[in-house]
Amino acid sequence: MAKQPMLKFVSVERDMPNKRDASVRKEDFKEIYAEFAKAKAEEQASRCSQCGVPYCQSHCPLHNNIPDWLRLTATGRLEEAYAVSQSTNTFPEICGRICPQDRLCEGNCVIEQSGHGTVTIGSVEKYITDTAWEQGWVKPIVPAIERTESVGIIGAGPGGLAAADRLRRAGIQVTVYDRYDRAGGLLTYGIPGFKLEKDIVLRRNDQLAQSGVMFKQNCEIGKDISFADIRAAHDAVIIATGVYKSRDLQGPGAGAEGIVKAIDYLTASNRQDFGDAVPEIESGELNAEGKKVVVIGGGDTAMDCVRTAIRQGAESVKCLYRRDKANMPGSQRETQNAEEEGVEFVWLSAPKGFTVVDKVEGVMVQKMRLGQPDATGRQSPEVIEGADYVEEADLVIKALGFEPEALPTLWEEPALEVTRWGTVKAQFTTGETDLEGVYAVGDIVRGASLVVWAIKDGRDCADVIVEKLGVPAAVAAE
Repeated sequence: MAKQPMLKFVSVERDMPNKRDASVRKEDFKEIYAEFAKAKAEEQASRCSQCGVPYCQSHCPLHNNIPDWLRLTATGRLEEAYAVSQSTNTFPEICGRICPQDRLCEGNCVIEQSGHGTVTIGSVEKYITDTAWEQGWVKPIVPAIERTESVGIIGAGPGGLAAADRLRRAGIQVTVYDRYDRAGGLLTYGIPGFKLEKDIVLRRNDQLAQSGVMFKQNCEIGKDISFADIRAAHDAVIIATGVYKSRDLQGPGAGAEGIVKAIDYLTASNRQDFGDAVPEIESGELNAEGKKVVVIGGGDTAMDCVRTAIRQGAESVKCLYRRDKANMPGSQRETQNAEEEGVEFVWLSAPKGFTVVDKVEGVMVQKMRLGQPDATGRQSPEVIEGADYVEEADLVIKALGFEPEALPTLWEEPALEVTRWGTVKAQFTTGETDLEGVYAVGDIVRGASLVVWAIKDGRDCADVIVEKLGVPAAVAAE
């Protein structure tokens, strides 16, 4: 990597143990920005050019007022910086850690475009909010007036929790229904702790609970309570379930032992981090320790899997992706982190089946090349005939993305309209569906997307509901 005045990425290589050492522990890894933000926040913030056209802000889905809170940070006015940051982003400490800044704000920084290295916006955002928590500036929500109206939110992921926050600020009563035992959705069980520490998520959950949000955990809609009952109990309902159905693979041996879903693998690892008993980890079913691991996919979930496998002490970790590095759908930063940690990427490779003797022993790989661009300009992969080979594997993790569950069927609500992709049909700007008083936000509307978009959808939808319920503007103010 060329030497620059300000590096966009921080190498972890020198701090790593032997990549193939099965005794690797998670705490042996020094993560990106671990101490960088605290030492350099003011210096980095002062690098902001305060340009007339803040592309960083316009390329943020939440349109965070980045130049203003950078200016405040540069002059040591951190409490004011936090107030500005929190005004547009419900969870800035989470976005600071997991947003793909290289594709959004940082990638569009004017200083970055001029070749001098980006202002590390994500690290500063993280530092501001971590400081706010440490100093006690983050407090439970206390509405000016408590209202009698109530909203039920199905799903305790980022979209649902962002909506809950906004609704409580207006004094509206909020109940969140969620299938898991801890709130947070993929923030809790999908994203690994080395990217998003779980105490960071739990303290936001606690803040919302202290603010009067009622959480009903381990609650399966259609089993423990009906969708009709939830509608009857509230003035409005927000569907914020996310998308959890894993895309699958076909081909010989696809159902063999040792081939697992990414969501199952990541959930097991996160549960272990919480201190839960996880039989699938103990048995080795969802444990990469000492194994040759192959992850299939090229998105951020695939990167979470390969980096988790490294931390579990895998003998080797390879990632198969059918396109080349330039066409990876995931964050470039995540890919670089994985490479630095010892993951081998096998580009232009796709599975066609699996070799199995009692359990999986290998992935039958067909080599690909990129063909002519389609109407969008993206090149489609084509099979190279006669170039197949077998990649040895003891554990294969399928990270091919997620699809929506069949909610109208599961919830016995055929009037809930869905698109041809199975997502709930709703207005993007308001979240309104064709069912009276029913809204939908986040991935269940967009398809699998970014946490920051779910936060935006939840906030926007909540504001629409506040207006629909006739809450006076003065009461609904922050």
